[in-house]
Amino acid sequence: MHGTSCLLKPGSTILLLSLATACGGELMTTGRAGGGGSDANGGADGGSTTLNGGGGNGGSTSGRGGGLTSDGGSTSDGGGGAAGDDTPPMVLFTAPADTADDVVLNANISATFNEVMEDQTITDVTFVLMQGVVPVLGAVTYAGTVATLDPTRNLLVATEYTATITTDATDLAGNALEMAETWTFKTGSTIANGPAIVNLGTAVGFAILSKSGIATVPASVVTGHIGVSPIDSTALTGFTLTLAPSGTFSTSTQVIGNAYAADYMSPTPSNLTVAIGNMETAYTDAAGRPLPNFTELGDGDISGLNLVPGLYKWGTGVLIKTDVTLDGGANDVWIFQIAGGITQASDTEVLLAGGALPGNIFWQAAGTVALDTGAHLEGNVLSQTEITLATGASINGRLLAQTAVTLDAATVTKPQ
Repeated sequence: MHGTSCLLKPGSTILLLSLATACGGELMTTGRAGGGGSDANGGADGGSTTLNGGGGNGGSTSGRGGGLTSDGGSTSDGGGGAAGDDTPPMVLFTAPADTADDVVLNANISATFNEVMEDQTITDVTFVLMQGVVPVLGAVTYAGTVATLDPTRNLLVATEYTATITTDATDLAGNALEMAETWTFKTGSTIANGPAIVNLGTAVGFAILSKSGIATVPASVVTGHIGVSPIDSTALTGFTLTLAPSGTFSTSTQVIGNAYAADYMSPTPSNLTVAIGNMETAYTDAAGRPLPNFTELGDGDISGLNLVPGLYKWGTGVLIKTDVTLDGGANDVWIFQIAGGITQASDTEVLLAGGALPGNIFWQAAGTVALDTGAHLEGNVLSQTEITLATGASINGRLLAQTAVTLDAATVTKPQ
């Protein structure tokens, strides 16, 4: 089944600069139910202090208490269940969002917590979906900080459902939710094509997220937040950062959003720990999806192809020498599993047709992702190594790297 869109609940302090619309994706999206393109635009709280209010797990999500991880959720460094932890966990956002409408019939239902939960307490007893008084059967799984309920059958057309996570769900220290988390949504009549959305968790709130550094040769333009962890702010180079009075983030003339680093004031370090963990979980999820629709297409050379929604897999790298088109609807999803890297030639484009949304596209690459001069890409890049954008290269999507990201007068725009 698929995911759904996301929207932070009223009253949350928001870290994200923009709320998304991919499949209800990101903190507020309209893309694929089923987590809708994990796309969340956060609203920087007036450029304010805390990173409270994380992104969405693709798909209409609603988050309570906000925060890439809530202030009181975990221990000082975001790890759940440290000694002396007596703070109740909380649900940051859900997919679909509370009161979401027109949810796709093959949606997955999910909730993202502000800290690691005790997985044995996330079951089909503590996470339930009801259609009136009738339970909806489904499989419940838990990974990272995200619980997902995958209904056994498609949901009914134009029907209201209620999802609940009970107070028997606990964190690693045994702390239970302070109150049950309940949200309702109504289905439409659409079935999304392609695989289920990849849930980015709180990483959805970033345009660029990296474990070892982000470098720019001015002047790049980044629309959305950037963040580095566990490395500190010295790894944000070329941005000429100005630290906010709160000490929780910096600003740059090259970033339409905020810059976050692991050495900034609390709660930024713990928020980044959660976001990085969610990014790594999303990479593992994308890489591990079974039963690809297409295998070794073009022997890795997809130049000039028109690609429908689906799961694609290569045991090599992927080469783009001429324009490629992704053709599908606003709820449809593409996942590209790539054992090598991605090499995109100068002045080539990945184009979208039929209403396809960048938040619903996932490029999972074990090797280096390199966009040459003037190249343009659409979608979320999940790289196990580095991502480089040469002079004038651009992307509508996110750059989520487990090593470094390098920009040379490049443009990165987080999906809206």
